Amino acid sequence: MVHSIELIFDRDTEDAVRRIWDELAGAGIPSQAPASRPHVTLAVAENIAADVDDLLRPVSARLPIGALIGAPLLFGRSDAVFARLLVPSVELLALHAEVHRLCGPFLMPAALPNSLPGQWTAHVTLARRVGAGQLGRALRIAGRPAQLHGSFAGLRRWDGSKRVEHLL
Repeated sequence: MVHSIELIFDRDTEDAVRRIWDELAGAGIPSQAPASRPHVTLAVAENIAADVDDLLRPVSARLPIGALIGAPLLFGRSDAVFARLLVPSVELLALHAEVHRLCGPFLMPAALPNSLPGQWTAHVTLARRVGAGQLGRALRIAGRPAQLHGSFAGLRRWDGSKRVEHLL
């Protein structure tokens, strides 16, 4: 399993995303509930050394910052990942770049390319393995409201092998 550095939402924003997950699950769409926690992934690698935690604590101290959840989007063609875009503010992009600058030597063997600055699509995942016949229903459920205003309240290192979060 992969390891990652992730932003986590404030309680109200997290609850709003969880409500969407619950509605999707209730409609038979394979949502993220209850197996995960709403988050936005900043960096991903096969392994991330725990030594990075101390370097990232000053980044965590810069939170909270605003989080504007925008339009729905899909990753993949069939059995797609269904998500909502995070509108990329200057502050969010700067934080993302700083995380990569600090984490680079600790991402082994290297960061996955789609998490790198300039190649990253900031998003919050709502459902996985969404088939073509489910897309319209998923969009009706998860596409409203058009924008969700919230904030990022924390930073974590996720150990996907052990399924453990390390709050920073």
